[in-house]
Amino acid sequence: QLQLVESGGGLVQPGGSLRLSCAASGFSLDYSAIAWFRQAPGKEREGVTCIKTSDGRTYYAASVKGRFIITRDNAKNTVNLQMIRLKPEDRGIYYCTAGPWNIANAWDGFGSWGQGTQGTVSS
Repeated sequence: QLQLVESGGGLVQPGGSLRLSCAASGFSLDYSAIAWFRQAPGKEREGVTCIKTSDGRTYYAASVKGRFIITRDNAKNTVNLQMIRLKPEDRGIYYCTAGPWNIANAWDGFGSWGQGTQGTVSS
């Protein structure tokens, strides 16, 4: 059974950085990608970035491209999200989830959510 546990959230000032981690267990080859989503207060959950687990290909939402980097460590079964130059609009609960790699519809097929980790960007 797939389990994903997020960690690493916190409070930073605008312009600061945060590093999130997603520890995976019970991963199946049915899931070809790991993605990070986020949900800000009063807003819909949105896709942020995803990584293809087999070869490390990545995809980013336009709002975070150039500021966020997703990486995987298959030996440790972790996926990390390095976030730099954070903006207030980056705040929210960040979730990692597993699903299919489909760059044409990058956020489709993800639907198993854990507790998430809170990221707050505020001065």
